[in-house]
Amino acid sequence: MMSRLTTRLITYGALAARPLTLGVRGLVVDPENRVLLVRHTYVSGYYLPGGGVEAGETLEQALARELSEEGNIEIEGPAELRGVYLNRRVSRRDHVALFIVRAFRQSGPRAPDHEIAEAGFFALDALPEGATRATRDRLAECLGGGSVSPYW
Repeated sequence: MMSRLTTRLITYGALAARPLTLGVRGLVVDPENRVLLVRHTYVSGYYLPGGGVEAGETLEQALARELSEEGNIEIEGPAELRGVYLNRRVSRRDHVALFIVRAFRQSGPRAPDHEIAEAGFFALDALPEGATRATRDRLAECLGGGSVSPYW
């Protein structure tokens, strides 16, 4: 029988050799059917708000944290898990869980800072120039009846 130490070493070795990353994104839809998009200071384009899941955090906790940080959004009802996607643009090991959020409260507009240059709600027919392909694809899938892809 293997010792606990041996089991842990094997487990950590496997994680180091084959780590996966997991992130969350929120498709936040207001009562006027506008969607929250953010523009970061360190990368071009407009994105659905979100980020990485931290160790010990559930997907829902990560979503709540990221929406609070990036959009001053407090989730007030259940978020719908829309899908989990493989993000091949980052690596073969990156996955993104997408949630739709319709029940929320925003404490106020998100002021620009060192991470977020802009955050705001946009009508689907008036998305900002620079909305990324992945952002447009997810909006089409979730709100426009487009075909669903397994890839981000």
